[in-house]
Amino acid sequence: MPLFKRKPFALAEKPKDLKPNELVFQVRFTKEIFRDYSEYLRRTNLYRHRVWTCKLKGKNYLTYEEALVSEKKAAEEVQKFPEELVAPVLRDVQFSMLSLKDLGDAVAQKLQGRLSEGSELYGRKNNHVYSCKIERVVKDGEKTRYEVAWLDKYERLPENTAIDEEDLIRCKLRFSRAFLKSFIRESTYRSIPWVLHEKLAKKHGIPTDPPDDLKDQFLMQDGVVVVNRKRKKSEDREAKENGFQDPYEIGREDKLKAQSIRYPIDDLLVQYTEFDKQLAERPPPCREFNVPMECVGDHLMVWDFCTSFGRLLHLSPFSLEDFERAVCQKGSNIVLITECHSALLRFLLKDNSEYFIAVQKKRPKLKITLITWTEYLSDFLELTGTVELSNHVATIKRGHYGLLDIQAKLAILRELVCRVLETEYFKEKLDEDIEKQYALAATRREEILEESRKKREDHLKIKSNGKEATKGHGNSSDTGSDNHLRENGDMPSSNGKQTSPSKHSLENSESELTISSLKNSKKRKVDVKNSTAKMNASSKIASDKLIKDEGKETLESRSMDQRAAHKMRKNEIKEHLENRSKEQRKEYLEREIEKRVIRTNPLGKDRDYNRYWFFRRDGRIFVESSDSVEWGYYSSQEELDALIGSLNVKGERERALKKQLENLYHKISLELQKRSKEVAQKAETDDADVRRSTRVRAPPGDNPALAFLKYVNKWKED
Repeated sequence: MPLFKRKPFALAEKPKDLKPNELVFQVRFTKEIFRDYSEYLRRTNLYRHRVWTCKLKGKNYLTYEEALVSEKKAAEEVQKFPEELVAPVLRDVQFSMLSLKDLGDAVAQKLQGRLSEGSELYGRKNNHVYSCKIERVVKDGEKTRYEVAWLDKYERLPENTAIDEEDLIRCKLRFSRAFLKSFIRESTYRSIPWVLHEKLAKKHGIPTDPPDDLKDQFLMQDGVVVVNRKRKKSEDREAKENGFQDPYEIGREDKLKAQSIRYPIDDLLVQYTEFDKQLAERPPPCREFNVPMECVGDHLMVWDFCTSFGRLLHLSPFSLEDFERAVCQKGSNIVLITECHSALLRFLLKDNSEYFIAVQKKRPKLKITLITWTEYLSDFLELTGTVELSNHVATIKRGHYGLLDIQAKLAILRELVCRVLETEYFKEKLDEDIEKQYALAATRREEILEESRKKREDHLKIKSNGKEATKGHGNSSDTGSDNHLRENGDMPSSNGKQTSPSKHSLENSESELTISSLKNSKKRKVDVKNSTAKMNASSKIASDKLIKDEGKETLESRSMDQRAAHKMRKNEIKEHLENRSKEQRKEYLEREIEKRVIRTNPLGKDRDYNRYWFFRRDGRIFVESSDSVEWGYYSSQEELDALIGSLNVKGERERALKKQLENLYHKISLELQKRSKEVAQKAETDDADVRRSTRVRAPPGDNPALAFLKYVNKWKED
């Protein structure tokens, strides 16, 4: 079997209690069977990595399948080893303490000079050379003679003849030393000492007990040779070189492998350990949607586009639940649906496109109202040329838009959104929003840099004030000390003579005080210098990080007009921030940047490539399957905590997803709590409606489930 990083690798066991009709996943070249697709995918990915070694030839950096092919070819070559030489070679290999190279050279040298029964070579007869085969080795005292059978096809010679060794011509080995090494590897299960497989040794009558001179170094346990602790390190080093491992070490493979892996790695390659069992169980996402499961993706895309670019479309925002209920409603005059179609169609008419030209020929007055929007929609569907959409034109023209199925409604809205994205007018407006976002981000970056600069200056000012205070404190102490000495009569007089006998001790104390103060002052200077350098470095790192995170273009790469426009936008923003506090400025910049979100990106992926989404106007985390077929969502704080706790940081995808969730934890938590309160209030309202007398019913508009009927487009164009 191929070696995994030069160590034996155990295949997965067959699952128990397999049913005849059970669907399973099987690895083609190992015949391993898996019930779980993720486990099957993880194992096949491991087999595709170039970390495998051919056990017989020692070739490295192979895939598992390539190593299998290499071993198969080597095994076929090993089978060609002369049968008459197998037993003698195996006797020399058993319990040999030589390295593989030295052992192969010794066996090859011995075979080169060996003449055994069954060997085919050439012999001299009547001054001619003929091919022959040794039938029997006859020993006549000290002299050895060989009885050979001549194999010449053209001349008739006696069948068997006894000749001397000098009359035989030795040939080169029919196999290379590399072939001999492969044969040794195939025949043994460990190295130094080289130990044959038990069945192979019994077949050729080779003893399996270690010789007496090696019994003090090796032990036998369950018929397997075990190395002593004294030689363990050297044996492991030799085994690593030759690609072998003690069978008792195979059980520790997973532990050693886990220690050698550098995380994070691909999630499907993560081996679960005891520590990973502490991870929380991932909660199953809720899959209760009013729209069909295959339409959830289109439903979310259309809603997110209409709410994100509501200002541009002149369409006031609405909740995802209202949009969902409106799409499912069978009525044809739902204001929310009408306004969505009208806003998208009006935007298409602003662009000098094919649709605008076609509609202008039919209708001189281009005005979309709650009555005429179906006519403009029919023209659009006819112009698309899509058969699936054109089939609904007749139903829409008859005024029965509400009778269309949900798939058709969302397909029409999706096509409208895609056409809006392709218009030049939308691209121009999008470029303007991007420029505004650049200006807001640059202003925010300048605010942060200015704040860090002020903090650095305040820090330096505090340090300098502390230094002056320390100096003043030192002078006052000296003065106090002088006064104390004068009072005790120990100060020198004006003529420089000492009035106290302790002149030497006083001079020493003064010199020590002076040296100490100098050292302290130097130390303070070094501290101030180091702190300044650290502050400068930290501010530089902060600015570099901001520039990298924001991903903004530098001013040098812009044209003169773009620079002027960028500067003008920054000045306008600064005017808005002029009379505001620091917190107000920060909130304003964050709010304005969030308004100009260009697109919604997923939070990340888990180990199975499921994508996680968070939309800023809906308090839920949506989960999209890797094939975009199934959707679900989490809507509570407990589910969010359980989701974060279930992510394994050893995997690359789940590590990034967990980091993103932790960065947005506060924001997502607030939205989830807000949504939970709204759901609780709605439940209380529903209970109150149920308890209300049947004679006193609330009007339909007061029912929360019918709130979408009260939608009014407050941003509608005049």
